[in-house]
Amino acid sequence: MAGLAESGSNPDVELLYDINGLAKDAPHWFDRVMEFVGEYGLLFAIVLLVLWCWWGVRRRGGEDAAPNVAALVWAPLAAGVAVLVNVPIRGFVERPRPFKSHEGLEVLVEGKNDFSFVSDHATLCMALAVGLFVANRKFGIAAIVLALFGGFARVYMGVHYPTDVVGGFALGTAVALLLSPVAMALLTPLTRAVERSPRVGWLISARGRSGAAGRGAVIPGARKESGAETSGERDLAA
Repeated sequence: MAGLAESGSNPDVELLYDINGLAKDAPHWFDRVMEFVGEYGLLFAIVLLVLWCWWGVRRRGGEDAAPNVAALVWAPLAAGVAVLVNVPIRGFVERPRPFKSHEGLEVLVEGKNDFSFVSDHATLCMALAVGLFVANRKFGIAAIVLALFGGFARVYMGVHYPTDVVGGFALGTAVALLLSPVAMALLTPLTRAVERSPRVGWLISARGRSGAAGRGAVIPGARKESGAETSGERDLAA
């Protein structure tokens, strides 16, 4: 399988040269920005989206807080599982990095000596993004857009073929979606147990302590939120 896409006459290689050719024509400072964005920046941005979403969930609290946090916990776990699944795939395909098989590429990051298919970066970013989409569609769509741009950046940097990136997107999506029901079944009871804890319940809901303390008691002047108000606040889609 090592000879995969070694011919310069196929669309994969042609697209590689077209996208990477943009790096040759771009200013030096722009290439440095793309290097940082493609290597670290976009992955970090998606992680921040997951944390931002978690912060909003715990602030709102409510009965759905535990399952929603469970869905958010699944996002980084899905990314980790997807990368582990990729280990035997890379070893089986044994596809060299594109700059080892094709001359004239503008390589922005040195020291990439491992195999190319499937892209770990693309796998990580898309698994995180799709996992976030399972929890929250608005944040998830933003993360998926970032992941797609991250895949483009990997080809721009000259370290992956386009099909490496597409394969990573497919792997990350498959793991995040197909294993989501099992993950939710295991994680939701765990997050509910954490929510009931007086010490770490704040990780699930900022209102967890007061809600637990006042459960079953009638508080003067307190009233339940209407269905319209509740549905307006909740943005999470399990």
